[in-house]
Amino acid sequence: MASQDWFEKDFYQVLGVSKDVSAVDLKKTYRKLARKYHPDSNPGDTAAEAKFKEISEAYAVLSDPAQREEYDQIRAMGSGARFTAGGGGAGGFEDVFSAFTQNRGSTADFDDIFAMFNQGGGRGGRFGSGGFGQPSGGFRGFGGPQRGADVRARTTIDFVTAAKGETITLQGEDGRPFKIKIPAGVADGQKIRLRGKGRPSPDGGENGDIVVEVAVRPHPVFTRDGLNLRVTVPVTFAEAALGATIEVPTLGGDPVKLRVAPGTPSGRVLRVKGRGIVTQKGTGDLLAEVQVAVPSHLDAAAREALERFAEVGPQGNPRAELMAKARTS
Repeated sequence: MASQDWFEKDFYQVLGVSKDVSAVDLKKTYRKLARKYHPDSNPGDTAAEAKFKEISEAYAVLSDPAQREEYDQIRAMGSGARFTAGGGGAGGFEDVFSAFTQNRGSTADFDDIFAMFNQGGGRGGRFGSGGFGQPSGGFRGFGGPQRGADVRARTTIDFVTAAKGETITLQGEDGRPFKIKIPAGVADGQKIRLRGKGRPSPDGGENGDIVVEVAVRPHPVFTRDGLNLRVTVPVTFAEAALGATIEVPTLGGDPVKLRVAPGTPSGRVLRVKGRGIVTQKGTGDLLAEVQVAVPSHLDAAAREALERFAEVGPQGNPRAELMAKARTS
């Protein structure tokens, strides 16, 4: 539901994006900012926490196509743009505001004005002959019954809970507790909406919603890539060179065994099918990236063995091809 402070807040500026930013670029920008200002990355930093809330609010609106359209319309009105309120040559926003104040008294409640845009057909309704977003006839005043206000809440959950899902109890901004099911695979910054569970309408309209914004704490081992999970797995030089069978952790389950082929370099990704994020829309994989571990200390025997290997091992400069390409480019 539209908020009267949308007139004042420039969500595009908050995220540092243009007004025609694509959904993909918007998401990339938000993720970068969210990682930078997340409270878990800035413990005790109230400024970072405030910034995180600000960018989360901006992304919550702009990532929802219906809310983004509504926000753009409201911002356009605030900058002086005019639109036709209905048939018969009715005037623009100034005419609506004037008529509304005449009906309600000397001062208008902006929340009531915004409520008129959210009747009949939800957000971003079209302006018809019967008022804002309404068919003609059958309503009192301009917009008919007002929709109840949304109740908003935020919660931070751990990585495993986000992946597996869980029912939790939260407290809304109105102080009332409520239960909400966190669906398996919920992403950081995602909003969960409970339809009709918000505040009641003051005059017989539909109830508002409960909107919960979810923040997900980083995991010390796994990172998320869509529905896939990524993990970096150290191997010894001998395992990488000669080949080996190694154990790889999974999220909340038993380890799996993977075969490392002889001559495996650092950076090679081994895939475990079906061990990623599981949702109703699909199941991801576990992507294990091999990283050859270089020992920081060698005892005398290990050093002697390595020196013998250097003498009898592959000859030549492994960087020769790299240098040749650099010279010819």
